[in-house]
Amino acid sequence: MHLVPLRPENRFHLDPTDVAAAIGPHTRGILLNFPHNPTGAILTREEGLEIAALCRRHDLTLISDEVYAELTFEGGHLSPAALPGMAERTAVVSSLSKSHAMTGWRCGWSITPIPLAEHLERLARCMFFGVAQFVQDAGAVALGTAAAQSAMLRDNYRSRARVVAERLGRVDGLTCRIPEAGMYVFADVRGTGMDGKRFAAELLDATGVAVTPGEGFGPSGAGHVRITLGTSEGRLTEACDRIAAFVQSLSLIPGSPDPQIP
Repeated sequence: MHLVPLRPENRFHLDPTDVAAAIGPHTRGILLNFPHNPTGAILTREEGLEIAALCRRHDLTLISDEVYAELTFEGGHLSPAALPGMAERTAVVSSLSKSHAMTGWRCGWSITPIPLAEHLERLARCMFFGVAQFVQDAGAVALGTAAAQSAMLRDNYRSRARVVAERLGRVDGLTCRIPEAGMYVFADVRGTGMDGKRFAAELLDATGVAVTPGEGFGPSGAGHVRITLGTSEGRLTEACDRIAAFVQSLSLIPGSPDPQIP
């Protein structure tokens, strides 16, 4: 397996030339996750078209994880399966966990070409016994009648993301932008002189605020932390104030890292 980087300087957008460079004689498929967790980056139409061209040129299967599709803030979500020549070679994976706040219900699906669906059916029989009937019923209601609630959830995440990005963006040593999708803010803490793991550990000890180190999501996430938007705006405001106070205190601690070190 070859991992393709998503670079902070490119706002974590996919560079198709990196994907092309990772394709070798034994490559059989490409796995994408857009809208992306944890960065909130989306797949643009131009990026999608280039990935689609690579799949057709090398006869590759594309697995497209689109769990956050309903939480795209601006411009809507592009599924690669909708691009020319891709429906017959794309497996879309999604669920109700994020879009309808049904995390833990384990209700999801895959939309695939028929030949691949037959393989997935055999795999599923070896892995689980099916989705409970009451979860299926709830899923049908969520998909059929809960569009307004899903839109409200998306709008709440967008509003909370703006609050977090604006408050933390004013803190020297932090770089924070509003994500394009999802339910997280991915903040750059490299300006504090810490990596994400140390920052998260010391922040928790000092303030009681828990964030997730970006290192857990791969090399491209190093020096970042993921902040969930799955709580109230008031709690997020308080958390941001604690984070700001923690970062500002670093320069007051003897032997602490220079906050201006990149």
